Amino acid sequence: MTALTPTTMTFFERFETDILSGKKTITIRDEAEKFYVPGSVVTVSTLEGGREFCQLSILSVEPILFTELSNFHAEQENMTLAVLKDVIQDIYPGIEQLYVVSYKLVGQP
Repeated sequence: MTALTPTTMTFFERFETDILSGKKTITIRDEAEKFYVPGSVVTVSTLEGGREFCQLSILSVEPILFTELSNFHAEQENMTLAVLKDVIQDIYPGIEQLYVVSYKLVGQP
């Protein structure tokens, strides 16, 4: 791994329970966050307060277009497709090119 490999990731606090329970197994990010490396482990904290709450092992990073999002992705996010699309539009308004980061929980503080 290089020094450029990200070692941290943030999530909104509202997703913490789903991540810790294993119900949320992907995150969909924009181009700025496509540099996660499969096999690396990242420390996860809340976006709002910076409180660390787990470690995730990155499994894959795959490009996807907003229009290609499906019920499969929504299930991995533990929400409906309509809600998923609304959440993404709130965070990344008007962005078509996104990245699906798959992960598994490997540790909690």
